[in-house]
Amino acid sequence: MIRKLASQITGRVITPEASDYESSRLIFNRAFDQRPAVIVRCASASDVARALDFGQSHSLPLAVRGGGHSAAGYGGCDGGVVIDLSGMKRVEVDAEKRVARAEAGLLVRDLDEATQRFGLATTLGDCPTVGIAGLTLGGGLGALMPKYGAACDNLISAQVVTVDGRQVEASQKSNPDLFWAIRGGGGNFGVVTAFEYQLHPVSEVLAGTLMYPRERIPEMLQAYVKFTGAAPDEMSVVGLVFPSEQGARFLMLSLYCGQPSLGHDLLKPLRAPLKTQEDTVKVIPYLEAHPMGMPRNAYAYFYMTCSFRNSPRSQLRPLQRQSRMRRRGPGC
Repeated sequence: MIRKLASQITGRVITPEASDYESSRLIFNRAFDQRPAVIVRCASASDVARALDFGQSHSLPLAVRGGGHSAAGYGGCDGGVVIDLSGMKRVEVDAEKRVARAEAGLLVRDLDEATQRFGLATTLGDCPTVGIAGLTLGGGLGALMPKYGAACDNLISAQVVTVDGRQVEASQKSNPDLFWAIRGGGGNFGVVTAFEYQLHPVSEVLAGTLMYPRERIPEMLQAYVKFTGAAPDEMSVVGLVFPSEQGARFLMLSLYCGQPSLGHDLLKPLRAPLKTQEDTVKVIPYLEAHPMGMPRNAYAYFYMTCSFRNSPRSQLRPLQRQSRMRRRGPGC
């Protein structure tokens, strides 16, 4: 039955006997060590439809992998079919209309490189190796979001293979309910094989990091809240309590997509008066700005989401204990 599937697709079928099965089955978060029965590396939407049909016909679990960065391990499964879109990387840019058409196997850096040739960009994630598919279907946060909206806000249309194998377009005019669902609703409405994005003029940006010593962390948290509350849409800032060999530091990652001189003026209150330990903010190409603050290699890390409102220190301790308990494997 696997031979029949292989003969029906233009991509490639990878089984446990293949020499590259071990490398092909791995996802970015190595906390998930899953062994699918078959990996279908698709080359077209028709391949996706046939892989879906194969999985359903044999009652096998199905997983869809774009960039493979799912923190929850959704890019793999045990004993089932992985629909691997990593071979689908075609992209077209219409500079006049400011539109990009991108297949679902592209990574953030792939689409950025294609659009930046024309001085254009759209909101994408800050990690260059994340897949555009999972990012967009989950909403898609990025440094350009304050100015241009989330990735899903810039989605014009999508090509979707539905559960019954139909290939349809989802847009405001065609299957609008499906279009509404996939813009932030996740990947349970079908398999998206291509996206069409609205682009915006972005070439050079004012970007870099501001770092502060441990003793200034409480002060900097207050300064961060005040600064972000008043910042214009062109300014994107992320604040991090960052570990180092010298102890904790407060790090601010900033990107300003407007006139650089105005960006420098906005950052003045965060610079000299607050005595930065490190200041790398300067005008750089947009492509260089994306990897800032991202780790070079995979590593184990803790992940926690919480919110608090002027809580006494004693009330924050349970949250700190929770962060130590919620350990993740390598990922981003």
